[in-house]
Amino acid sequence: MPEPALDKLVEQLAPKIDELREQGRIQQRGGERIRARGAGAKDKPTAADRVLATVLYLRRLGTQDLLAQLFGVSGSTLTRAVHQVQPLLAEHVYTIPPSTARFRTPADVTAFLANSNPTEIKSAC
Repeated sequence: MPEPALDKLVEQLAPKIDELREQGRIQQRGGERIRARGAGAKDKPTAADRVLATVLYLRRLGTQDLLAQLFGVSGSTLTRAVHQVQPLLAEHVYTIPPSTARFRTPADVTAFLANSNPTEIKSAC
């Protein structure tokens, strides 16, 4: 997927992701915020990270464990991100076809990127 297409996808989905996140937090805490937005801990994966992780997951480029390592989150955090973004992709009629490349370790990804030419990247959509 070209970077401008990914940026456009993130731009379209980020407000809805943030809205869903806030609704989930309201339900979890049982009411509205007591403190102002932005107080407290920040979510580790940003909306852009969540979209990218979901696209990579749907492309089947690697295992969930590998993607979690690459994003520096736990497997359950990655799973929640995918489950949150996947319906939004379907709602916006984005289909992500699987890739033929498969990676098992971060070293596999590094070796692939070291041997690839950036102009050879094929579109995901």
